[in-house]
Amino acid sequence: MIDRLAVIGVGLIGGSLARALRAAGQVGEIIGCGRSQENLELALELGVIDRYAQDPAIAVRDADIVFLAVPMGAMRELLASIGPHLATNALVTDGGSVKNSIVADARVAFGCMPPWFVPGHPIAGTERSGVGASFPELFRQRRVILTPLPETDPKATARVRAMWQATGAEVSEMTVAHHDEVLAATSHLPHMLAFGLVDALTRMDCSDEIFRYAAGGFRDFTRIASSNPVMWRDICIANRDSLSAMLARFSTEMSDLAASIRDADGEHLLEVFARAKAARDGFVDGGKSLAEHN
Repeated sequence: MIDRLAVIGVGLIGGSLARALRAAGQVGEIIGCGRSQENLELALELGVIDRYAQDPAIAVRDADIVFLAVPMGAMRELLASIGPHLATNALVTDGGSVKNSIVADARVAFGCMPPWFVPGHPIAGTERSGVGASFPELFRQRRVILTPLPETDPKATARVRAMWQATGAEVSEMTVAHHDEVLAATSHLPHMLAFGLVDALTRMDCSDEIFRYAAGGFRDFTRIASSNPVMWRDICIANRDSLSAMLARFSTEMSDLAASIRDADGEHLLEVFARAKAARDGFVDGGKSLAEHN
């Protein structure tokens, strides 16, 4: 049971966590914090939070768990601002998509890696943002990755694990470096492909006609290009080493595919398509959710 939860960034992820814990009867009071008073007022009206403060230092007072759901670029300043105001028994965790960046920010903000800070990442989301898009089932049967450091108190990790399990999530652990490599391939790269494709087509002379006749496959593939641009700018910069390597690898694959099409190499094309179909069918049949994209 969480007596008081402070959610810094009451959007899709932070709002959905608050809703899920409330629905599960696992939280007493929920304090919201964010830059937009309009969004916070909506969160209050929807019953997602019990009260709010726009100053993070005020929001975290007496909270036993603090959840950070802000853009990567804002994390270091936020950590520094809340550190002196945390309760002695408080735990801090986050929902950021790049863990190496957040760990580095924590070390700078606190001068060390605090035992009460548990880096985490819920692998769930939609292309929508804001508290109005939040819902309590978002994390149900989705994966949450925790990346505790050697300095992290195992009891703190266990409590954060229990929090996510209360939302219906499946919780696993991995190292910070491995997390960032895996997410560069499975989440960050697909977003770059969607953003890049839509932007390239937008700049074509016949873009209006292209979008007018776009079929369901195009809408499905590019859905995530409607995601928050600021958030994804920060993710790209924070995970630039792993993501740039993955983009270079994919660029080589696309060049090889283009050469096969140009040379009318049907045998190689069939090999690539059949291998991809088998892998994708196995992924779906294995029970994993393709909605685990963030």
